[in-house]
Amino acid sequence: MTPFGLLEYLRRRPIPDQAQLRSVKAGFRAHPLDRASDVFGEPLADARASGIAGENFYHSRRNPPYWRRIDGSIPELFLRKGVVVKLLRVNARLSVAGLEIFLLDAWRPKAVQAYFHDVWMPAELKARRPELSDAERLREVENYWAAPTTDENSPAPHETGAATDLTLRWKNGEQLWMGSLFDDVTKIAHRDHFERDLEMCFSDEEARANRRLLHWVMAEEGFAGHPDEWWHFSFGDQLWAKLEGRPVALYGLSSPA
Repeated sequence: MTPFGLLEYLRRRPIPDQAQLRSVKAGFRAHPLDRASDVFGEPLADARASGIAGENFYHSRRNPPYWRRIDGSIPELFLRKGVVVKLLRVNARLSVAGLEIFLLDAWRPKAVQAYFHDVWMPAELKARRPELSDAERLREVENYWAAPTTDENSPAPHETGAATDLTLRWKNGEQLWMGSLFDDVTKIAHRDHFERDLEMCFSDEEARANRRLLHWVMAEEGFAGHPDEWWHFSFGDQLWAKLEGRPVALYGLSSPA
């Protein structure tokens, strides 16, 4: 028996091919918002106050490949209260194996969103892939970084408080190996990367098993995962609604009180 105990079967369950979801994701920010929803105006709360572990990656200086605190970042990990409740249920399930969620990002200030969408990733692409046209570069940027919100009917996912970036770790200990850095904006970050016919080494096999565990414990609690980012999950925002085939999103633009 592995240390994962009753959760080991999730490490053996393949993540479905994400190609269809990549297609479904297109245009998600035009998806309708249900402003009459009971939870639409739900406040934000720092998830750590409820016992969920984490450190805001962009406010840290131990955050490769940046290795510096991003201007405009905050230490808090704000999420909608309903999302926090669901994460606590995931943690309760993980606890049987001595595991827990570790949050890397949650509600994101507009300044941080704008920096990565408008400055950092375009510059990286110009240096690494100079053959891209302006339109191709923008499409590649927006595979990973949503444009900052300018329309309250079309909020960036992390500006809703319904989206979070996270990983798994042993309680108060080491994070599980997921096969790439958080924020790796290449195909290795794709949720199903290690499900393809690759020449697998031990490291790849471990990453595949751990990504599967993360994917399924979140999916079975109702979260939708971004197909191109193994770390990104949401509940109630427009991306969640589009990926899950829901007629409306439950949460719109939000900010801390």
